[in-house]
Amino acid sequence: MNKAESWLEKMLQYRFQNAELFQQALTHRSATGQNNERLEFLGDAVLDFVISEAVYRLNPTKPEGDLTRLRASLVKEETLAELALDMQLGEQLIFGSGEQKTGAHRRESILADALEAIFGAVFLDQGFIAAKAVIERIYAQRLRDLPDVAERDPKTRLQEWLQARKMGLPDYEVVAVSGKQHQQRIAVTCTVQEKSATTNGESTTRRKAEQKAARKMFALVTEGKQ
Repeated sequence: MNKAESWLEKMLQYRFQNAELFQQALTHRSATGQNNERLEFLGDAVLDFVISEAVYRLNPTKPEGDLTRLRASLVKEETLAELALDMQLGEQLIFGSGEQKTGAHRRESILADALEAIFGAVFLDQGFIAAKAVIERIYAQRLRDLPDVAERDPKTRLQEWLQARKMGLPDYEVVAVSGKQHQQRIAVTCTVQEKSATTNGESTTRRKAEQKAARKMFALVTEGKQ
């Protein structure tokens, strides 16, 4: 853990009082021992609150809808994965031997979950103020460069595209739930009847899984269209 701790201090200027929490945050469920899924669950909530407050404070005149879209653009899986890649977080993660061989350290979902797990671990280690400081440090550039209006989330974009063409709303269905409580992976399908098309998404919450499936569906139905 010495290498990982040095990385943490360099990247986040943070040192854990409880080193076991840090190790757990870095441990994927494929490895033995406690993994980071429970910490990811907690970190997701802490991140939402911190980013909500930052977006609200930095945009005093924007309506609720714009604030919601700005927040969504900052906490979505792709953004978290990009931040984790920039930090070289994947190089610090602990995997089982099977996952290690598959290039899991560069997989978006794993990187995003691990970064949220670190936020959760910091919250448990030294409280909300410490977690807020770490999150704001990581997001500093993105908060400075916030667009005037963020892109709508995938479910909203898909719904608006279909409605503009007089098509029915997409159907979302949970098709599988695996893992123990608070350590679950939820698989969801998104179906557009008029297009006879179905896509899938998987994540730690139904909301995230549906957004993934909607993003794939939007790309599918708009392929080659203006």
